[in-house]
Formats: sequence, C-alpha cells, structure tokens
Amino acid sequence: MTYVVTDACIRCKYTDCVEVCPVDCFYEGENMLVINPSECIDCGVCEPECPAEAILPDTENGLEQWLELNTKYSAEWPNLTSKKDAAPDADDFKDEEGKFEKYFSAEPGEGD
Repeated sequence: MTYVVTDACIRCKYTDCVEVCPVDCFYEGENMLVINPSECIDCGVCEPECPAEAILPDTENGLEQWLELNTKYSAEWPNLTSKKDAAPDADDFKDEEGKFEKYFSAEPGEGD
C-alpha cells in the first residue's frame, strides 16, 4: 500500500502534508503535488494534514489512475521537503469537482 495525491490537490497545493512526511516523498508540479509510491512508507501521517482531503490510500477503489499519475510525475518533478504557502486562491478551488480535466498541468514546480 501507498498513499496517492488526487485531483483535489489541483489549484490548491497546500503543503501541510510535506511538513509532516518523514521520508520526503512529495514532488511538486506547477499546480499540485504527488507522492512517489516507491518512497512512501505508508505511515499515513500526511493524509489527515491535507485541508483538501486530496491524499488517499491506494487501497481505495478507483484510484489506479492516481497511482499511475503519482508514479509518473514523481519521477519528473522536483522534490519538495518543506512547507510553502498554498496557492493564493486555494480556498476558492478546494471543493471544486472535475479539476483534473479543467486545470491539470504537467509542468514541474520549483521544488526546494
């Protein structure tokens, strides 16, 4: 088992999860974070820290696409090991549905 970041993170990019991760397995895209599933130790401390509830265990049904996305982009995007400010309009997008189709960007973020 591992944890994955889902589309609820897109356009929010809260980084409370990064701050508590003991193994630094978060990677930063332009408008979302992902978890490297081979680095994640399944401790679960990140899940309750996410204000957008974007982090879920990959054992939940229907998360296969998110496991693939997290795997792919954690290999391409820079590592993020410390908390940053969320997107300025994060709260406006926190509960929006269908964010992947509308807003996903494959561009990397800045990382540390």
